[in-house]
Amino acid sequence: MPLGWLLAVLAVLGALALAERLDLLPAGTLDGLPGIKETSRTARHAPPPRPLPHTGQAIDYARLQSVLDGIRVEPERSRGYQREDWPHWLASDKSCLNTREQVLIRDSTVPARLSANGCGVLAGRWLDPYTGETFTDPKEVDVDHRVPLQEAHNSGGFEWSRERRAAFANDLTDPQTLVAVSREANRAKGSKGPEEWLPPKRDEICPYVASWIGVKARWGLTMDERERVTVGNILAECRSLAR
Repeated sequence: MPLGWLLAVLAVLGALALAERLDLLPAGTLDGLPGIKETSRTARHAPPPRPLPHTGQAIDYARLQSVLDGIRVEPERSRGYQREDWPHWLASDKSCLNTREQVLIRDSTVPARLSANGCGVLAGRWLDPYTGETFTDPKEVDVDHRVPLQEAHNSGGFEWSRERRAAFANDLTDPQTLVAVSREANRAKGSKGPEEWLPPKRDEICPYVASWIGVKARWGLTMDERERVTVGNILAECRSLAR
């Protein structure tokens, strides 16, 4: 292809991509062109990579910095989020326990007590890592998406298929993605990122940000400039305190 034609094609593709980003064209318009963005389209449907090792308090800050450096920095797309587009608290074909109930069972520090039909959690003991509070009534406990669904949408999930959104919203393969916390803490957090909300329990801030980075990297989500600077600064401070 002559250079002039190549430049013209690139210019048109760039304009289409910008129009999609600004919601002037429906998402996926560019993908609909023959032979265009095949790799991107595959990525939206492909399963996420294996989770990063769940290190608990022993955070490998050098590796985490490398992971953070690999996350793309892009402006967020702040329109178009609909919670119903992210199916969550689904039950599998093999169990009547939905995702929320399974997280409650997993995170209870004592064996959870189930309903007579085995499909619901009636009691347990949950230590909220965000506040340090302990709860025994599951009605006082929420299951938090570490990276909120709206944040995931704004950070690249708007391009995902419904199936991939459901996989993210019900991810039980990595304990960093979903966590049982107090209802009040989860409501206070809402859809905020670390630049707007951090756990009130100070010694949870470093593990929280480490998990935030891990989830974003694993699912190929982006960070905007403010988020990236905030997370980078917190990571640097945590790293210095760990020495």
